[in-house]
Formats: sequence, structure tokens, C-alpha cells
Amino acid sequence: MESARLIAGLLRMVRDLDLAEELAQDALVAALEQWPGTGVPENPGAWLMATAKRRAIDRLRRLKLAERKHEELGRELEAQQETAMEAFDAELDDPIGDDLLRLMFIACHPRLPPEARTALTLRLLGGLTTGEIARAFLVPEPTVAQRIVRAKRTLAEARVPFEVPGQAELRDRLASVLEVIYLIFNEGYSATAGEDWIRPGLCEEALRLGRILAGLVPQEPEVHGLVALLEIQASRLRARVGPGGEPILLLDQDRGRWDQLLIRRGLAALEQALALAQALGGPPGPYTLQAAIAGCHARARAATDTDWARIAALYEALARLMPSPIVELNRAVALAMASGPAAGLELVDALASEPSLRDYHLLPSIRGDLLAKLGRAGEARAEFQRAAGLTRNTRERKLLLDRAAACERG
Repeated sequence: MESARLIAGLLRMVRDLDLAEELAQDALVAALEQWPGTGVPENPGAWLMATAKRRAIDRLRRLKLAERKHEELGRELEAQQETAMEAFDAELDDPIGDDLLRLMFIACHPRLPPEARTALTLRLLGGLTTGEIARAFLVPEPTVAQRIVRAKRTLAEARVPFEVPGQAELRDRLASVLEVIYLIFNEGYSATAGEDWIRPGLCEEALRLGRILAGLVPQEPEVHGLVALLEIQASRLRARVGPGGEPILLLDQDRGRWDQLLIRRGLAALEQALALAQALGGPPGPYTLQAAIAGCHARARAATDTDWARIAALYEALARLMPSPIVELNRAVALAMASGPAAGLELVDALASEPSLRDYHLLPSIRGDLLAKLGRAGEARAEFQRAAGLTRNTRERKLLLDRAAACERG
């Protein structure tokens, strides 16, 4: 969690993305070497930043920079290393007020194509691996790695200033920033790989950034729509896993464990997003529509109270606004719940040849669920086994294999 903050703070000083990343890693390695003996300091973030700054000074002295620049940077960094992080931040002209958010807007520079902006920012700020980002984009891992390398090279060659953009540029980059926050949350909500199905730290960080962004641009409906979506989704985190960390699917969750404060906050943000969209004379945006879908679940006191017809209609509106195989797959689930599994299966089968879903484990998982409900246990078992082979999350794989075994038992 501190890695992104280190990179963001160092970038302001050294003005070199690769160097900032390297210095942050050096500081983290120093912590791994020293803390087992000395103990974790009272303020670990400040310790890491002070260590990184000292290493930055040493590195800059070793580099054969122009004499004037070398002396200026050296004096500046030496003065800064003795200053507490809070005082250092207060000295800067910073309308955003948050290092991570500042770096996010910088990484979402117009010179970069949208997919490169998001991949770079997810890597730097979300702490996601290349594999996790690849899964979020449904593209091969080498493709994401190349995007990140090219993005860094483009920023370096264009000599992009690592500074806070003006208000007009902030709004131009807003869509990319919203996408980054959304994808960071999604990785926390349903982890790509590893032993844990959820990573609450990522969800909390995305929600924190979303709330800051809502304060920065309060008249943007989609910012409030995204915050509404994240608040409502985060309300379920405690109910999404059992005592042993095993996944609990939405319809099986104990709704008494849903966080009602987060739900109230989310529904309030949703109302604000809808009101702003109406005032601007346009339809609700994709994040607001997704928040409205989450709101339908949040308002249902029991799974049987869910308004699936409304959810299916909202997914249909979302598909018109933002055509996507993932949206269609989710619409198939809602349609199955509203009109029966056969209706959902027909839509799922229409997506079977979609190239971007070829290795997406939720396609066979959903198909297996619908087949099971139709009594086609053998076919369902094969689909669950295929889905288990595609996921890299240990918890999710076990869940899918258990469902396959249940089909085999009839």
C-alpha cells in the first residue's frame, strides 16, 4: 500500500518515472532488511519516504547531471529530507491534495492511448501485477507489459511535466481516472489469483480515491455514480467470505452482515448522480446505471425480494450505452432470474463465440449454473470443470470444483 505513495512522492522530486519506481523499491528492501531487527517504526510511511529521499540524493549525486541542475536538486532534496512529510506536502501548490490522485491524473495523460493510461496507472497506483491487469482487460499478459513499457517511454520522450494539470485538462482525463478506480476496486472485490477471494485493501483504496475525486469535481454525475457503486459493493465485503475465507455467492449471503452505513451512503450518492444527470439533460452514465443495479440488490431485504426484471432492464440500458460482452453476460444472469434459466442460456450461448470471452472463466461458470437449473447435470459438470481450469484464484477454483462434484452426485 505504501509503494504507490512512495512513487508518487518521489516522482515530484526526481521527475523520472523509472527512477522513482526504483527508489521506492530500494526503500522497501531497506525496510525488509532493517525492520525485523529494529521493529516497525511508528510511522512506516514517513520512514520509507525519508529513506527513499536519502537514496534519491545519493543517486542524483552519482549521476552526471548538468552541474547547475545537480546542485539545485541536491540542495532541494537535502532540505526536504529533514522536513516531515506533512509539512513537505503543505508547501506544495497542490489543488488535488493527494499524491496518489495527482499521479493518477499525470499517468492518464492525453498523449497515451486510453488502454495504456489505465494499465500504467493500475501498475503504479493500484499495485496490481501485469497478470491482474491483463485479466481486467481480457487481453494477454505480454500485451499489458508492452503497453506499460511503451507508456513510460512515451512520457519520457515527450518530456511530459510531472505536475498537476489545470482544471480543463483534469476534466478531459476524468474518464480514464474513473476507469482506473473502478478496475482497482474490481480486483479487490474479486481477486484474479492467489489464496484470497477478496482483497479489502484495494477496495478501501479505490473507495478513498473515489470519495476524494467526488470532492474535487462535485458537479460530475459519473463521479458520484462510481462512488455510489463502490459504496454499495463494499457494503457486502464481510458477507462475501465465510469463516475459512471460502466464497459466498450473492444469493447465499447473510444480508444482516451487509454494512448499512455504506448502503445509505451509496444510495445517497446514487440519488445525487441521477439528479445531476437529469439537470444536465442527459441519460445516466454507465457507472450510475451499474450503481442503480447494485441499489436494487441493496434494497432487497431477502434474495427473493430482488427486482430482477428491473435489473434486467438496467442491464439492457447499459448494453445500449456501453456495448460489451461482459455486460451481455451479466444481462443473461438477470434475464435468467427474471424469465427463467432457458432465456438466460440462450443469451449465454450467443456469446460462446466471442473471442474476448474465450478464456474468461465466468462464461462457463454461468453456463454451468444455468444448465444445472435446467436439470442438465452432465453438461453443467463439464462447464464447471472448464471454468475451474480457467481461474487462477484458489478459492474460486475450489468453489467451481465443488459445484462440478455436486452435479456428478446428481
